[in-house]
Order: sequence, then structure tokens, then C-alpha cells
Amino acid sequence: MLELTDGNLASNIAALEKQKYITVKKEFVGRKPQTTYNATKEGTKAFNDHLDALEQLINNRNGS
Repeated sequence: MLELTDGNLASNIAALEKQKYITVKKEFVGRKPQTTYNATKEGTKAFNDHLDALEQLINNRNGS
């Protein structure tokens, strides 16, 4: 869906984790590895701020 290589995706995840935007939890469920990702409060705020900035750009471009 994202059209990223595994290595590129891992790099992006590591960058988000370093900025404390996400938490990564690795565990075994039965005998299978499972990784879960969760947004932190900081990550949610950064994402919402990004969406607000994009909305401002769109509105300014359309003359609103």
C-alpha cells in the first residue's frame, strides 16, 4: 500500500520512534512474532498540527 521497501519502512519507523511519535512493541503470540505500533500523545499532536498546516495551505491557495 505504501510502496516502500522493508528497509525504507524500517528507517521511517525508527525515525518516528526516535522523535517519540510512536511506540513499538515486539512480542510473540504463540510462536509467531508480532509487532504493534501506537501513536504517542506527542505523535498525535504532531500529526494534527501537520494536518492543520496542510489545511491552511489548501485554504490559502484557494483564496479562502
